[in-house]
Amino acid sequence: MGERNPLPYGIISRRFLFCLFIAASVMFVLSWFFVLRSAGGPQLAYNSLLSSYDKPSSIFDNGDSRSIDPSTEEESAVPIDDITDKKVDHLGVNKHDRKCYANTDRILKAYMYDLPAEFHFELLGWNPHGDSVWPDIRTHIPMYPGGLNLQHSIEYWLTLDLLSSEFASSLDGRSAVRVYNSTEADVIFVPFFSSLSYNRYTKRNPHQKLSKNSELQERLVRYVTSQEEWKRSGGRDHVILAHHPNSMLDARMKLWPAMFILADLGRYPPNVANVEKDVIAPYKHLIKSSVNDTLDFDGRPTLLYFQGAIYRKDGGIARQELFYLLKDEKDVHFSFGSVVNDGINKASRGMQASKFCLNIAGDTPSSNRLFDAIASHCIPVIISDEIELPFEDILDYSEFCIFVRTADAVKENFLIDLIRGIGKEEWTRMWRKLMEVERFFEFQYPSKDGDAVQMIWQAISRKVPNFRLKIHRSRRFGSDISGHSAMQVMPKMRIPNNFW
Repeated sequence: MGERNPLPYGIISRRFLFCLFIAASVMFVLSWFFVLRSAGGPQLAYNSLLSSYDKPSSIFDNGDSRSIDPSTEEESAVPIDDITDKKVDHLGVNKHDRKCYANTDRILKAYMYDLPAEFHFELLGWNPHGDSVWPDIRTHIPMYPGGLNLQHSIEYWLTLDLLSSEFASSLDGRSAVRVYNSTEADVIFVPFFSSLSYNRYTKRNPHQKLSKNSELQERLVRYVTSQEEWKRSGGRDHVILAHHPNSMLDARMKLWPAMFILADLGRYPPNVANVEKDVIAPYKHLIKSSVNDTLDFDGRPTLLYFQGAIYRKDGGIARQELFYLLKDEKDVHFSFGSVVNDGINKASRGMQASKFCLNIAGDTPSSNRLFDAIASHCIPVIISDEIELPFEDILDYSEFCIFVRTADAVKENFLIDLIRGIGKEEWTRMWRKLMEVERFFEFQYPSKDGDAVQMIWQAISRKVPNFRLKIHRSRRFGSDISGHSAMQVMPKMRIPNNFW
């Protein structure tokens, strides 16, 4: 046999390099094994690597971090500040009473700007004393004006609730608590009583260039946008109250990245306000609640009830058409009404004596009439195609409301035949559901577990992951070429021609 030909030089070189790579890899793995072993385990080695990059101790934007229990090497459900200080926090509350991040029902942490009193309680006639811009609500609570002002008083109840959290003996039933370090906060709360400002200070005196309401909005925009908290997030984590449809008319276009607390979206373009980023809050009902209600189906002689302004514009034109369709029905009350001449008490008696109460769109998609109906245990009949409802992500309104499209409602006999077709059994089921959910729409101080104040805080809390995701995504590439944070670059917005 002939002698075997030697392998080409190139093949030998490749085999040699491959063997060298395998040997180097084995040595690398073994060396890391001994490093980790001497360091006390992979977690400590990982922590050491993190510290070499000089990262902050917390990986959460709100300033909390989760601890690793060295005895179990499992993630603890207790925030790290609870471990380092086992006594009490600045509220005088045992920190172990706080709900933590492992709990889906955790308490919302709200940092509240110390706005000058002219933006909030001074609008109620209260004058600040000393250096504090806040009243001591343990000794005196400034009263909110009555009448129609009350229906948009959400700003007042939320601010009171945050202030009272400072001296609460227990956090039971609370959904939000005030914190004094904005880096620990989930949201930044802006305590401007914008609805009251609109209701009381929109008119301009002859010597004024701007109304007091417009001046307050201008100063608010300058104050808020100059704060480090706004610059840090571009305003996305700010909570601004604008419940009256005409409140914040000047400022809304400048503060639009913030989360608005609104009655509806009727007077906002969708790129300024929408259900994705904003919260729809209930009106405060004006009529008295039905306590220990025993007026069942047979105890309510009126089939269908409406009392209010009949001639409206925009979507409210249906009111006029329905008036002419229903005015002659014998068991239907459909008439003009207002708050004057004891109008609220008359409406209260009328609703409580009715099986169904009409809630028809007016100048805006929503009205306080829906919440008056709920408080009266009168089944709401909602005729408002563009309405947005409070807490609808967790409440099924079809269980206690009737929805009718406007185009169907104005057809001859359609609405009255629909209502007459609902029998006692179905009505009673909805009536009982109304009594179950009515507490979610009650505003009061002190606030109670599950009332409207706590429900609004919970709705805000459910928005936090969404805006936090957007804040984090905006930071992917740092600053743009002009040196401005991506969050601070606001896109141009086209306002509909008929918006105003």
